[in-house]
Amino acid sequence: MIVSSDTVHPVLAEVTARITQRSAQTRATYLSRVAAAATEGSARSGLGCGNLAHGFAACSPSDKLAIRGLRKPGVAIVSAYNDLLSAHQPLDEFPAWIKEAARQAGGVAQFAGGVPAMCDGITQGRPGMELSLFSRDVIAMATGVALSHDMFDATLLLGVCDKIVPGLLIGALSFGHLAAMLVPAGPMASGLPNKEKVRVRQLYAEGKATREDLLDAEAASYHSPGTCTFYGTANSNQLVVEVMGLHLPGASFVHPGTPLRKALTEEAARRIVAISQGEEHTPIAEVVDERAVVNGLVALLATGGSTNHTLHLVAIAAAAGIQLTWDDFAELSAVVPLLASVYPNGSADINHFHAAGGVQVLIGTLLDAGLLHEDVRTVAGQGLHRYRQEPILDGDSLTWRDVPARSLDEDVLRPADRPFAKDGGLRMVSGNLGRAVIKVSAVAPEHRVVRAPARVFSTQAEFDQAFRAGELDRDVVVVVRNQGPRANGMPELHGLTPALGVLMDRGHRVAMVTDGRMSGASGKIPSVIHVSPEAAAGGPLAKVADGDLVRLDADAGELDVLVDAEELAARALVDGPPDDEAWTGTGRELFASLRRSVGPADAGASVFGPVTPGHFGATVSNSEVSVGGRK
Repeated sequence: MIVSSDTVHPVLAEVTARITQRSAQTRATYLSRVAAAATEGSARSGLGCGNLAHGFAACSPSDKLAIRGLRKPGVAIVSAYNDLLSAHQPLDEFPAWIKEAARQAGGVAQFAGGVPAMCDGITQGRPGMELSLFSRDVIAMATGVALSHDMFDATLLLGVCDKIVPGLLIGALSFGHLAAMLVPAGPMASGLPNKEKVRVRQLYAEGKATREDLLDAEAASYHSPGTCTFYGTANSNQLVVEVMGLHLPGASFVHPGTPLRKALTEEAARRIVAISQGEEHTPIAEVVDERAVVNGLVALLATGGSTNHTLHLVAIAAAAGIQLTWDDFAELSAVVPLLASVYPNGSADINHFHAAGGVQVLIGTLLDAGLLHEDVRTVAGQGLHRYRQEPILDGDSLTWRDVPARSLDEDVLRPADRPFAKDGGLRMVSGNLGRAVIKVSAVAPEHRVVRAPARVFSTQAEFDQAFRAGELDRDVVVVVRNQGPRANGMPELHGLTPALGVLMDRGHRVAMVTDGRMSGASGKIPSVIHVSPEAAAGGPLAKVADGDLVRLDADAGELDVLVDAEELAARALVDGPPDDEAWTGTGRELFASLRRSVGPADAGASVFGPVTPGHFGATVSNSEVSVGGRK
């Protein structure tokens, strides 16, 4: 069943129309800039002889001839490969496969550049974590450097995790006239069940398990090449960009090291050559439009995906001239049902989700319910209905087939008419402490309203000391401030979750409020995150004192400190963030200029500035813009 635009859910249509209207000037300006960068024929045809010779000097003789001829499409490979990250280690082999497949398809691929890729799992709770969010924008800039040689008609973006996929996308959108596709590597096989991993973590937090016990459990969870199997930002990245039409259909969750993964990678090379020029030319600027952004947001909500995307989707949209707000998230969350139960929202992992029907069943049921835009451009060359099919190998040939209309395991993935919850589980809260995000898809209804005294911390270490000293063994709202982008780069605070879980299991009313991030790993703990304005920017979170009553009502969308307004206004800002001289070590001093220029969380926490009318320069009408020679 294909849902036409006139049968789309009315709220989906209204939100999309409002985003389109809000973004009219900035989107038109972006498209005008993209159109000005487009060329007829090969991009490298405008290079001088010396420029061109530098560009093919190291190539094989056959590729030199292809590049000199100026007719065959040039494909840039931009990769986040390193062998420190399990998710990126499989990318080592991809460039060779891509080059050969592109050559056979009539193109020529070159490794244009590498981008940094850091692992939040390794840096968690360490000073290096304070560079994590900034790495997204560094990756965007590194992608821009790789593509700046004007040698290319298309790009394949190799990356998987956290800030890496958003960074690659933001960078590629600055070259919106190029065809672009993301090439994933796939998840590792399932390891230690998530419920057991959580049990050992909480025992360790209580001092009832040894470090060796904990390390054994973690090693059994993260045990081989591939993406971590829980539904954090890395796997949210894959699902969201596939629903946005930026992967080949069904590519997200195929394991590395399999014949199907190799076939999909080679097909990505062939497909990018096909859409780089000519009748099938598909610039990324035409794929990432308002409807695609809304589709990605719906997929995130329907699966209880990572809260990091309340930052990343805003920043990605901004890179395409589209103004996305937290209000759009909240309005869509109210009508998009929760269809997946994947850890930390359930006990299953991403492999169980994929086996139950995965992205293809999800897209099918959302399309049938009118909760996705079908009439979008994708790298597969058709509307979104093409993504209801899964890839298989027929002998040595890659083909696609329809998947069952219903989930194969409704404990993990359900149809839209029988959801786990009637809404997407992502809420916006506001009050006299500002605006913030809370993910309630894993929070029991009885824990969504908390009224308790605040205990204020500036670091995770301070919290840990208080917990171990027994100072938090009561009803408490833990406030962790000066963790926002301007304060210290907005690190994730996963290390707080086991101890908070222990307090909840003891029967206490517990919540956390922070201007930092949690990624969705807050699980059962009601965690108000991304509080904006942040404490370091003078936000009211900087005025909360130990013992102040804080009231959170996630269902009503309310967050307040129960202090008289005049008294709160008269309080001095306290407990400021580290100055630049103190914010040193582990490379942090190199990022001081980004810390000073970063924007607020609700604008994507980006160093590139907000997207407002006129931000990209002069504006033109959408009707006057063409990309790649088409209106």
